[in-house]
Amino acid sequence: MHRSRLYGLFVDTPAAEAPAAAAFWSAALGTPAVPEEHEPQFTMLREALPALTLGVQAVDDAPRYHVDIETDDHDAEAARLTALGAVEINRWLDCHIMRAPGGHLLCVVPVHSAPELFAAHCTVWP
Repeated sequence: MHRSRLYGLFVDTPAAEAPAAAAFWSAALGTPAVPEEHEPQFTMLREALPALTLGVQAVDDAPRYHVDIETDDHDAEAARLTALGAVEINRWLDCHIMRAPGGHLLCVVPVHSAPELFAAHCTVWP
């Protein structure tokens, strides 16, 4: 048994444009943009979406959006999503980078939310 939930929406932006994108989304949504201390490619706008996280991620690729699914067992969640038709295309630290049917990117990540927020919004899987 494990638990998971939609954690956040990420605005993947070419690295050179990421600061401007973070400033834009911060001003557009009226929420502070805060660089992640230990993951410098991320600038988080934590107050933008109730119970979710909005982040700008600097990437060496084309602009796009992706979602993160946080879980207390990332291997079990990646296996569950693979059984539903997702394909793992890469790994980064404890993250499974996957492509869902239809071609959209998603990442399966360890729990980043506060424990009470995760518990209140997660789904329990057998």
